Amino acid sequence: MDEAVFYDTLRQGLWVATLISLPILSVALLTGLAIGLFQALTSIQEMTLTFVPKLAAIVGVFWVTMGFMTESLVSYFQNTLVPIISGG
Repeated sequence: MDEAVFYDTLRQGLWVATLISLPILSVALLTGLAIGLFQALTSIQEMTLTFVPKLAAIVGVFWVTMGFMTESLVSYFQNTLVPIISGG
């Protein structure tokens, strides 16, 4: 395998991983900021208050974007990795 092909495949894989993780990470960030602001304004310092809503938001976004994630991974594998593995 040529170095250029290897690095291009690696670059594409990292880009797909970034695109797939972006919705979940952004929702976790926004939920954490909102709950942190709420805790700062109300002086409530409960540890489970940050964990449970963030987990619920992550699960909800994962469930909504599961089709997009699956399509992205399948497309990457079929268009990039399978031809390299099969020698085409």
